[in-house]
Amino acid sequence: MYAYDDFDADFVRARVAEFREQVNRRIDGSLTEDEFKPLRLKNGLYLQLHAYMLRVAIPYGTLDSRQMRQLAMIAERWDKGYGHFTTRQNVQFNWPKLKDVPDILDALADVEMHAIQTSGNCIRNVTADHFAGAAADEIEDPRPTAELLRQWSTDHPEFQYLPRKFKIAITGSPNDRAVTKAHDIGLRMVRNAAGEPGYEVIVGGGLGRTPMIGKTVRDFLPKADLLPYLEAILRVYNLAGRRDNKYKARIKILVHETGTEEIRAMIEEAFAEQKALFQAPPTDLVARIEAAFAPPEFDNTQSLAFDRAQADDPVFRSFVETNVTEHRNPAYGIVSVSLKPVGGTPGDATADQMRVLADLAERYGHDELRVSHEQNIILPHVRKADIPAVHAELKKVGLATANIGLISDIIACPGMDYCALATARSIPIAQEIATHFDALKLERDIGPMKIKISGCINACGHHHVGHIGILGLDKAGVENYQITLGGDGTESATIGERTGPGFAAEDLIPAIEAIVETYLDLRHTADETFLDAYRRLGARPFKDAIYHEHRDNARAA
Repeated sequence: MYAYDDFDADFVRARVAEFREQVNRRIDGSLTEDEFKPLRLKNGLYLQLHAYMLRVAIPYGTLDSRQMRQLAMIAERWDKGYGHFTTRQNVQFNWPKLKDVPDILDALADVEMHAIQTSGNCIRNVTADHFAGAAADEIEDPRPTAELLRQWSTDHPEFQYLPRKFKIAITGSPNDRAVTKAHDIGLRMVRNAAGEPGYEVIVGGGLGRTPMIGKTVRDFLPKADLLPYLEAILRVYNLAGRRDNKYKARIKILVHETGTEEIRAMIEEAFAEQKALFQAPPTDLVARIEAAFAPPEFDNTQSLAFDRAQADDPVFRSFVETNVTEHRNPAYGIVSVSLKPVGGTPGDATADQMRVLADLAERYGHDELRVSHEQNIILPHVRKADIPAVHAELKKVGLATANIGLISDIIACPGMDYCALATARSIPIAQEIATHFDALKLERDIGPMKIKISGCINACGHHHVGHIGILGLDKAGVENYQITLGGDGTESATIGERTGPGFAAEDLIPAIEAIVETYLDLRHTADETFLDAYRRLGARPFKDAIYHEHRDNARAA
């Protein structure tokens, strides 16, 4: 993975020192909270319902064991003993004291991490496929590109005050695991007719109050043209994006109001100008970045331990079925560690769990960890012979839940338990759904199912692209939950369709159960997934089921 050079290290330390002075001035009253707000946001510090919240960037979701242990130390020393991993591959600490934040940032700098540009109207943390560099279906590891984008965008003088926040995601695989079509810019690695790798460039996706799927503005962009082309997109947006209304300021609105063809022409015109002036990154820098992401030295020693464990241990076999993905090297597997124990808070990990994950990465995983946008942790390179041992260690700390991709693997934002913007709770809803279906023992029968929950219209829980999406809202002082169906965050990205009126919290679980039962009754075969069945059947049978059920419940009450 990439290591800081002297410039990087000095830059981050200077920012910490600058912010330390700003915090001191806030504490001694020299700065009001209003004056302090833009300064803290530039350093990833929010003021939430109950306390400050620090959002730490994990570029393209990649960590090593040293960094994970440092996050554990921070959680234990300055927070309440846990961290929350988010849908944008960040980690959030929900309870730091203001006076401690500069020390936390210094501790992050010790392991080449920071919180710069995790807030504000700038280019946010660049995210990537969490299986990057390991996936069997990959054209090319996208992380060197993501790292180049990180260096290009950090403190970029022209793009520090954009109309709104700006998010970039990249995948190196035709199977999109980075939700690229729901980002301001999505980059999908493709090959041209000559077999050369380049990028499909997608612009104007996003969720929130106006969800949109991005539009392709370039079917193939040569790798050498990436930075000037992205500069052209950002320049068009910076000049033409709306600043009169924050709710209409994202690039998706500009693309929608301008039209794809015209926005493409504007980008191409700006690109022609930019390319003539643009100086390509030094070749030695590009070579250094690419070398940092060279595959580890794999140990291809064959062993029967993996097959034996599957044959002898049904619990381990169940874990492999859901949590282990094919690796590009047949002797290895990609292990997804669920942060969704039944009844737990999606995305939370305790300090002890973080240390165990660090130990496992160091001992069995070539010292690599990933954070997925689905709020789980990935060990991308584990020799199959070692997976039984990894599973045994995960079981000891409650991290062996075999539910990746199943109904209890729920994405949920912090909701009204933490977030100042939320209007409804998300975490208890996720916990109730997981507990309910665990009791029914239906998870495996249901098969692939993505439930995503947001506690407000800002959609941090990605509910628009959930197979079943749940949006919590305040309705006359009462929490109310709208359901959407048929959403999809992959290469066939789709915005889910709202079923109709929302449900009170106590009516939501019966509604979800009615949807699931309808699917189980109407699917062609056990292999037809919920999403496939929904696309075949449409919304009608599911609407009939949940509103019929709702009416019956109302009459009974």
